[in-house]
Amino acid sequence: MNKLLVGVCILLAAFLGEGWYLGQVQSELMETKVELVDAWNRIAHLERQSRVPSEPPMPGLYADQQWELTQVQAPTPGGITTENREILVAVLDTGIDAKHEDLKGKVLAEVNFTDSPTPHDIYGHGTHTAGIIAASNNGIGITGVAPESRLMNVKVADDMGWCQASVVALGIIWAVDNGALVINISVEIREPSAELEEAVNYAWSQGAVVIAPAGNKGGQSPVYPAFYANCIAVAATRQDGSLAPLSNYGDWVDVAAPGFNIYSTLPNNSYGYKSGTSFAAAYVSGLAALLFNVVRDTNGDNKTNDEVRAALDSAYSIKR
Repeated sequence: MNKLLVGVCILLAAFLGEGWYLGQVQSELMETKVELVDAWNRIAHLERQSRVPSEPPMPGLYADQQWELTQVQAPTPGGITTENREILVAVLDTGIDAKHEDLKGKVLAEVNFTDSPTPHDIYGHGTHTAGIIAASNNGIGITGVAPESRLMNVKVADDMGWCQASVVALGIIWAVDNGALVINISVEIREPSAELEEAVNYAWSQGAVVIAPAGNKGGQSPVYPAFYANCIAVAATRQDGSLAPLSNYGDWVDVAAPGFNIYSTLPNNSYGYKSGTSFAAAYVSGLAALLFNVVRDTNGDNKTNDEVRAALDSAYSIKR
């Protein structure tokens, strides 16, 4: 079983749910077999445009804990082909434990915008997010959605998990200026910020995609930067494909991904479960990293972030 392919298909299936949309609190279970076939057909269409097959992942010690990658058993129809680029994913969070056994060699750059004395992860949130996106295909612990991607550790939340909109804005600009194509923002801010929206728009103008959680209050009130037009807002689903009880929802939310009882990396070579739309956003960021390696510039604007978002929107659009 190629579990990376299964994981991608599950994400696709979550977005393709028959009769399910985020405007409804009562979500239906996914028709998984039909959806997986449809999901694979979409991937295969992109695959035909590519060249180099990616390496199938080796099952890690905790592969059976990653329900989001293993809950659906599907035949393996061959490897996903890519350009084999190492896409840079910026993780704007509480820092990353770059010495973790599943994250060694993954962090290519780091910066600390907080008053913490260290860019490393004390709180534990950022390391969990990083593992979901890019944990190595090394057979040790878990496997990330995009294990061939590389990370930028952009610490914008302090060692208690607190952050400010202005600091997140600085982190976005720094990440874009240093080459990130995917900006995963694992924080939610309750009030709008012109500075933050401008930073999101800057990232989009430079060819990056910005992905952020829809929030964990179980209601429809928007949070930021997820609410902004040039940011992909992500809700969380449970193992049965329904909306997680904690997840925000509404017509401003774009997509959904697994975000309930998610097993991933924690500081000091640890692992554990966490729930929240932050971790759902991390899955979409991993998928975006994969898409950057298969989409092509179809409109001649010399960028492919619009094609990446179009692929997400067309395949996983939420019916309203």
